[in-house]
Amino acid sequence: MSKAIGEIRGVDSRELQGKLAELRKEKFQLRFHGATEQVARTSRHREIRRTIARIMTVLCERDQTAGKAGGKE
Repeated sequence: MSKAIGEIRGVDSRELQGKLAELRKEKFQLRFHGATEQVARTSRHREIRRTIARIMTVLCERDQTAGKAGGKE
């Protein structure tokens, strides 16, 4: 499920916000289950964390670009 940054940049911001919420929820659930029982795929934590970081990077880039475009009126 890990996506390259190029694939993420091609997705709409609303969809990225939804995906970000899903990943954060999954991350919480994995952390919760890890405290109470054995987790089968421990590498999934890393994948989720990195995908969240990629999505947040793209969203911040878009915010900065929108801010620069709005300031040059």
